[in-house]
Amino acid sequence: MASQVKPHAGSIANTEPNIRDVQHTTAAIVGGGPAGAVLALLLARKGIPVTLLESHMDFDRDFRGDTIHPAVMELLDELGLAQRLLELHHTKLKSATLPTPRGPLTLAPFRRLKTRFPYITMLPQADFLRFVTDEAGRYPNFRLAMGARVEQLVMEHGVVRGVRYQSPDGWHELRATLTFGADGRFSRLRKLAGLAAIKTSPPMDVLWFRLPRKLGEGEDIMGRFGNGHMLIMLNRQETWQAAFVILKASYGKLHAAGLPALRQAIAELMPEFADRVEHLQDWKQISLLSVESDRLQRWYQPGLLLIGDAAHVMSPVGGVGINYAIQDAVVAANILTQPLKAGNVQLRHLRSVQRRREWPVRIVQALQSLGQRRIVANALNPGKTFRVPELLQILSRVPVLRDLPGRFLAYGVWPVHLQP
Repeated sequence: MASQVKPHAGSIANTEPNIRDVQHTTAAIVGGGPAGAVLALLLARKGIPVTLLESHMDFDRDFRGDTIHPAVMELLDELGLAQRLLELHHTKLKSATLPTPRGPLTLAPFRRLKTRFPYITMLPQADFLRFVTDEAGRYPNFRLAMGARVEQLVMEHGVVRGVRYQSPDGWHELRATLTFGADGRFSRLRKLAGLAAIKTSPPMDVLWFRLPRKLGEGEDIMGRFGNGHMLIMLNRQETWQAAFVILKASYGKLHAAGLPALRQAIAELMPEFADRVEHLQDWKQISLLSVESDRLQRWYQPGLLLIGDAAHVMSPVGGVGINYAIQDAVVAANILTQPLKAGNVQLRHLRSVQRRREWPVRIVQALQSLGQRRIVANALNPGKTFRVPELLQILSRVPVLRDLPGRFLAYGVWPVHLQP
C-alpha cells in the first residue's frame, strides 16, 4: 500500500519529495541526544533493529547539559559500562550548594549517598553521546544516520508508520513498527504530530559563556547573586562554564547596555574573576537560553511515542533534565521490548510509558517552579533583600532531613532500573 504523508503546518512542503529509497526497521528513533542514544543502545542489546536519526553531522555543540547523576551512573553500571565511562576525562561534583549573601549553603552532600557513585559526573555531553552510540554500534542491528533531518511523518490510516528525512544525499523514507521522538525541546516530531503541551512561565533566562580556569582552582560549583543577577560557575576542566541568570525577557536591555556593563556586573558578583572578564569581547561568545518548561498532555499517538524534552521540557534548575530523559528511555525499553519483538505495539503499551513517567515529571516540574518563584525570582529582584527560605535552612541543619535533597537530585522521585 502506498504511504500517505499527513499535511501539517510543520511540514516544509505539501508536495511529494523525490524519495531515493525506502528503508525498514523496527524502532525509528528521532534525535541523538541522551534519551535517544540510550534508548537505541537498550533496544539494540535486546536484538531489536534500531535506526537512530540525528539531524546534525556531529555531537559537538556548546552549552549542553553535562551532568550525569548517580541514577544514570547506576544504570550504566547495570550495563557494565560505568567504569569505562569514568575512564573519559571528567570531574566529580560531590555536593550541591545554593549561593546566598552569607556564603554557599550546602543542600545536597552527595558523598552521604549509599552508592558506588556518590557524586554528579561532569562530562561533556558530546563525549557521553559518542560513548553510548559507539557501544550501540557493536550490535549489527543498530544503525546511526547523522545529518538526517526529519521533515514528514509517514501516515497510514491514522497510524504513524515512520518518517521521511533529508540527508546530504537527498530524501529517504524510513518505515518502522514504532517511531520515537527524542529530539529535544525544539522537537520536530512534536510539531508534526500536533501534540498539545501544558506550559509554565519560568521567571528567568540564562546567558551561557566560558571564562578561563586557573590551575589549582576548586572543582565545586561556585555561585553568587546580587544586584538583580545570579552567576553560577561550573567546572569544565580547562574553563569555567558560566550561567548568568537574568529576569525573563530582560536580555534586550542588557544587550543594549553593552558588553562593558556585563563584564562589570560579573566582576561585581565575583571579584575573583575580575581579571578574566575581558575574555568576553563579542556577543557571539554568549549564548542565550530562553528558559521554558512544559509537558505534553499526551506523549503518544498510534505508532509514535515522545520521550525526554520532546515530551516534557525541563527547566535547568537542579540540572535534572538528562537524568529524567534517560529514565524515560529506560522505562520505554522495559515496557516496549516485548511488544516490539512481537511486532504488536498497542496504545496501551505507549500509555503505560507515559503513566509510569508522567508523575515523576510533574512532581519535579512543580518543585522547579516553586524554586524559581521562591528563590530565583526573589534573588533576581534588585528591590528585595534575598533571604534563604526557612525550609531550606531546616533541611540543611536537621540530620534526619539533610540527605533528602541530595537523594532527590540523585535519583528523582523514585529510581528506575533495567529489567533483567
